[in-house]
Amino acid sequence: MLEGIIRESIGKSNAKKLRRNGYLIANLYADGVDNIHAAFKQGEFIRTVRRKENLAFPVKLGDNEYNVVVQEYQLHPVTGDIVHVDLRIAIPGQVTDYLVPVKTVGTPKGLKNKGVLVITKRRLKVRGAIENIPANFTLDVSDLDRDDSILVRDLEAPEGCRLMDRGDVSICGVIKAR
Repeated sequence: MLEGIIRESIGKSNAKKLRRNGYLIANLYADGVDNIHAAFKQGEFIRTVRRKENLAFPVKLGDNEYNVVVQEYQLHPVTGDIVHVDLRIAIPGQVTDYLVPVKTVGTPKGLKNKGVLVITKRRLKVRGAIENIPANFTLDVSDLDRDDSILVRDLEAPEGCRLMDRGDVSICGVIKAR
């Protein structure tokens, strides 16, 4: 379980000091819950997020434990390091919007015809309770030929969930290489 500290001071100088010491600044929030300003060791946070099996993962702040989902993160423009992360507290039974990652498997047959696989949507917005939200959407792209694409309407939403992106939006496709 990922352990963090609660920030009492939320000023800029305090945040800079924490970042210098290897911490990642985070905000935790949910409907009906007060915002929590926290900090996590950057390396531990990245390892936890990469190893998680579900969309939500547990964190411990002080005496409290929360189940959280990564809602948004900000990267440093030069180094590419994570500077700040917003975490949504996953309250069981509460219907909210979550961003679910998209993963592709297979090699498109359009690559042999001078095509390139382009993934345009890395995360899809899904509305539902956390118990019904999938860990990710896995798309098989092996049947895609050149100028083919997979749209949001081609996906099947899990039971108790709704896809909130427009149906005519492309998730991934094979385009002609220059």
